[in-house]
Amino acid sequence: MAYVSTYLNFVRDTEAAFNFYKSVFGGEFGGQGIMRMGDIPPQEGMPPLSEGDKKLVMHVELTITGGHKLMGTDSPESMGFKLVKGNNVNINVGPDTRKETKRLFDALSKGGTITMELQDMFWGDYFGSCVDKFGISWMFNCSEKG
Repeated sequence: MAYVSTYLNFVRDTEAAFNFYKSVFGGEFGGQGIMRMGDIPPQEGMPPLSEGDKKLVMHVELTITGGHKLMGTDSPESMGFKLVKGNNVNINVGPDTRKETKRLFDALSKGGTITMELQDMFWGDYFGSCVDKFGISWMFNCSEKG
């Protein structure tokens, strides 16, 4: 089923932030709980992670008021990220089909910047990201298999 969620990026304190949000809204972390950077299978060209970076949050989600999902990740400079207020929030769209995912991705990235081409990812989704021509960051996750 299609969905929209808010994806939050933190430098190194995603776990603390999400434990705080959990204390405010209640509930439990969804999916597989807190997934760690150390859980990422080795990728070609990916430098090895430090022991500290392996413990960082790769993904966490928490359903809050009205069924809205907050999702988050750590994005430290040691992994090539440079967060500033304004680029630490993404609108995360989960269309039902790859065709709709591609249509939305192409339309929103036109005149903007593609930050990751649509591709099959190790967690099983068809994923891509872009910044539209107005500076808004978008992520796309489609679970339909190709």
